[in-house]
Amino acid sequence: MKALIKEFKEFISKGDVMSMAIGIIIGSAFTAIVTSLVNDIITPIIGIIIGGIDFSGIAITLGDASIGIGSFIQAIINFLLTALALFAIMKAINSLHRKKEEEPKPEEPAPVPADVQLLTEIRDLLKEEKK
Repeated sequence: MKALIKEFKEFISKGDVMSMAIGIIIGSAFTAIVTSLVNDIITPIIGIIIGGIDFSGIAITLGDASIGIGSFIQAIINFLLTALALFAIMKAINSLHRKKEEEPKPEEPAPVPADVQLLTEIRDLLKEEKK
């Protein structure tokens, strides 16, 4: 039992598990941001453009059952808007990463090959002897 607990502690303390946990927490926080962007900004703008149409009220009644086709259509629209918002955010983030990568790095002079360095020293010595 002690070996099992020790193994579990090692598993939990590994960087992979901790990174995954942090990713899930940040992902859920990011979900709230994207949901707010879609529900509070994009959807009202689209509502103004299309005249405030809300599909969620459309339903088909069969006997005692009510099939909420409109809710399904509204869910599809919300999914597409969320995907579009995520696409735009990721495109902006990727362009920032590319700009950082494209910044020119100061180039270091190439090291002088040993044979060229030796020839340079011989030339300098010959010049000194002529003086």
